[in-house]
Amino acid sequence: MAAPEAGFQELGPNSGLIEEMYRQFVENPESVAESWREFFADYVPRGHTTSGDGNGEVATTAAPAPPPAPAAPAPPEPAPKLGVPIPAEPATPEPLVAPHEAAPPLVLDGEEPKPLRGAAARIVENMEASLTVPTATSVRVVPAKLLEVNRQILNNHLARVGGGKVSFTHLIAFAIVRAIARMPAMSSGFGVVDGKPAVVRHDHVNLGLAVDVEKSDGSRSLMVPNIKHADELDFAAFFAAYEELIRKVRSGQIEVDDFAGTTASITNPGMIGTVSSVPRLMPGQGFIVGVGAIGFPAEYEGADAHVLAQLGVSRVVTLTSTYDHRVIQGAESGE
Repeated sequence: MAAPEAGFQELGPNSGLIEEMYRQFVENPESVAESWREFFADYVPRGHTTSGDGNGEVATTAAPAPPPAPAAPAPPEPAPKLGVPIPAEPATPEPLVAPHEAAPPLVLDGEEPKPLRGAAARIVENMEASLTVPTATSVRVVPAKLLEVNRQILNNHLARVGGGKVSFTHLIAFAIVRAIARMPAMSSGFGVVDGKPAVVRHDHVNLGLAVDVEKSDGSRSLMVPNIKHADELDFAAFFAAYEELIRKVRSGQIEVDDFAGTTASITNPGMIGTVSSVPRLMPGQGFIVGVGAIGFPAEYEGADAHVLAQLGVSRVVTLTSTYDHRVIQGAESGE
């Protein structure tokens, strides 16, 4: 099941992983799981063609460029009429940088730029693709006291029955799914059909979870698998599906289907202390929620606990909703 251009685009930030897995497959087909071998059986990287010898070896060659079309003869210029001046064509200033062409990096003495390859190069493509989505962002600071209390009660119970531990991200992600049920316009996607703009109102929510992956060499990558039909799950089933995806990412057992069909995403940079974040929105998705760190407002961070209790100051969390403004409006995102 090859990934055509549209299917490849649906993979969003996961396309870098696809390229890495494909390179491993080319070197040794047995080094990837069976589901990946099936996926790569007729997979064609963009701008390449593949040929196989029947033994699992796949060779990639750049697609040949088509021969140039013969130039059509230019029509003869009409003779100018006497007494009628011929207007000169206006001069077009040359752009400083050609369209879609980035300026070279700043290189200081003794430095040498290194090309980005594999997953890092795909991240560049994904971020540039995200620039084609006209987005806007809603920001809201929410009191987190009730969230903290309910999480503590729930984890106290789970500790007694051996049921694991619930994080703030579990609760916030589940709350987002429930909020979409109340604001179904948020579950929308933009596209072009027959050359005309179109919107899809999704019947179900496939919620993407942005997972930061640190490699052995210290480099980092991003994977965004999704929980299928998250809107049909109660919290226990949602928690189990969430944990299963994280387990598969950490153990390297993630599969192609885990990435396909993401309709919306959540990312939690608050886990590393980021207070507020406006993440990039990938084409095809309606919105992405960024979750900030949970803590007291900065002006109260050093205050005495008794004073905070007297003033009724609780911890807060900043949530951002970055949405495709072609199909989702600010009032819908804010609500």
